[in-house]
Amino acid sequence: MKGFGSGSNRLEVLKGIDMEISRGEMVALMGPSGCGKSTLLNIIGGLLAGDEGSIDLDGRQYGLKGPANVVDIRREKVGWIFQDFHLLDHLNALDNVAIALEISGVPALEAEKKAEAALIRVGLEDRMDHIPDQLSGGQQQRVAIARAIAGERPILLADEPTGNLDISSGQDIIKLFKELCRGEDQISILMVTHDPDIASQADRMLLLRDGTVAASDIRTAWGLDEEDGEEE
Repeated sequence: MKGFGSGSNRLEVLKGIDMEISRGEMVALMGPSGCGKSTLLNIIGGLLAGDEGSIDLDGRQYGLKGPANVVDIRREKVGWIFQDFHLLDHLNALDNVAIALEISGVPALEAEKKAEAALIRVGLEDRMDHIPDQLSGGQQQRVAIARAIAGERPILLADEPTGNLDISSGQDIIKLFKELCRGEDQISILMVTHDPDIASQADRMLLLRDGTVAASDIRTAWGLDEEDGEEE
């Protein structure tokens, strides 16, 4: 649970989220603007403390302490992918990935090797020395994904990862997500999206509404099965 403000001005954003994500599963999270999707991701990612409840991620329990107390979550457990790629313009793809590892304490030589492996995994082995301006939007997002997986974290939080991409590039990113989920390390992905076509390609879809998870099936959640007397 999570709210902001106090007294009569308090707004309860998350009123009780009960959800579970399996290893190697891609889950799409949908819902109207302001329903708490980003707040939920921030709590899971260790950027924000919840008011009540707990998160169990790969054997680590947390959720009620501030960012300073869950540094290990951000360094070892959760990788982030955003709508905006957040790449450093003056660094090439390899250095953009490696520097994130070095900041988290990985020695420079090891960071470079891990960065190379991650970029190869996302299909950018021939673009490692290119700076962001020399890459397409889809390629820049792949660099961001390489940065997220280079630390060998068990879960990726993706906030509108295809929002700045054309349809074809967006589909390529979803295909890559599926490959990561099905890979040997079985990465899990929780993806916020407003695109029903993108969401329909996930293993499961959740609708966040009124601060709770309304359903695990988007058609049921929106009452679409009841329209025109149709049944599935």
